[in-house]
Amino acid sequence: MSPFSLLTGAALVIGYALLGASWLNMKTTGELQSRMRRYARPLMIATLGLIGLVSLLTPLQDPVYLTRWFAWPGIIFSVAVPSIVVALAWRMDRGLRRNEDYSPFFCAIGFFVVSFVGIGISFFPHIIPPSLTIAEAAAPDSSLSFALVGAAILIPIILAYTAYTYWVFRGKIDPEENFH
Repeated sequence: MSPFSLLTGAALVIGYALLGASWLNMKTTGELQSRMRRYARPLMIATLGLIGLVSLLTPLQDPVYLTRWFAWPGIIFSVAVPSIVVALAWRMDRGLRRNEDYSPFFCAIGFFVVSFVGIGISFFPHIIPPSLTIAEAAAPDSSLSFALVGAAILIPIILAYTAYTYWVFRGKIDPEENFH
């Protein structure tokens, strides 16, 4: 438990609140949708502020991160990742101002994807920074082969079920339609 871990935990919770607000903006109508749009803007600002703060403090956690971020070719990612976050923030703000349904949610997802890519860039090849690499943390090849067979069977089933579920629950929630 460190101040940095508490900061990243708070950033995650606020980011999840942003995802929830933008999801409800996409799926509802009327007063609830308007309220979620009002919540989304300050949650977006808070999420972006916390992403920025975590990003500023990450290179200070270990000298390896500092070197990786500001040496060639890592500096390319150190410029690209924040640029993508700024573009997503601009697009999300524009979507909220124009009362769009879908773009704020997809931009909120984009914040998470880009943030996780940034973490991956910072840590690679370590999986448990700074002590274990991905190769050192991996299970034996026989165990991985066994897991691959299970994953090859189950992942398509899970994806099909998830796609079906999203298809069934597509569109806006209609409060007039009752299922009981």
